[in-house]
Amino acid sequence: MQDRLENRVDQVFVGRVRLMLPDGEATGMFKSAVAGPVQLSATGLAGDEQADLRHHGGADKALHHYPAEHYAVIAEEWPQCAAMVAPGVLGENISTRGMTEHEVCIGDVFRIGSALVQVSQPRAPCWKIDRRLKVDDASRFVEAAGITGWYYRVLSPGTIAAGDGIALLERPNAWLSLAHYWDEVMAHRPDIASLRRIAAATGLAADKAQRWRERADWLEAHAG
Repeated sequence: MQDRLENRVDQVFVGRVRLMLPDGEATGMFKSAVAGPVQLSATGLAGDEQADLRHHGGADKALHHYPAEHYAVIAEEWPQCAAMVAPGVLGENISTRGMTEHEVCIGDVFRIGSALVQVSQPRAPCWKIDRRLKVDDASRFVEAAGITGWYYRVLSPGTIAAGDGIALLERPNAWLSLAHYWDEVMAHRPDIASLRRIAAATGLAADKAQRWRERADWLEAHAG
């Protein structure tokens, strides 16, 4: 893994809540590319909305980053979706190439444009991906393949725009790439010590840290 990442934002996306056909469920997945700088606050980008605030948005999910190269994987799995799978389709806020779950770690601090952000957790795919792509089990495939993208919390507000640089400033958990995180926590019977170490990782979202501590406690109580 590189000690320092230097990349650029390809596109920035925002969108208002709208209804998803055919059942009329509200969603914030439909987003459009924005030209020019967009203000990023502790709760997200100006002009961006989420429908289900119990599971989306908030301080630890203020900005969603999705690698553009993952769309080729989805198109290969479901050729019938090839015409529609492109940056922005899965509801991400920023799109890049050259940064994936194998290169990015929990707790990484980046400067994007004039904002300072920290990787808090991977995205947990939900059923709305199935509806968006019109494919059953698309969300399970995205999760199993580890092509989920990730969320940032905002440490210092600012503006971001297409073409802005993305500079890695701090890496407190060089051992905990997002890919490694998924491998560990999704194991059928995770290693207890690994779960505790992950739960204690600097920058990990508090609800995820609590989940893995509780999982480790349960495994320890039922060992043998």
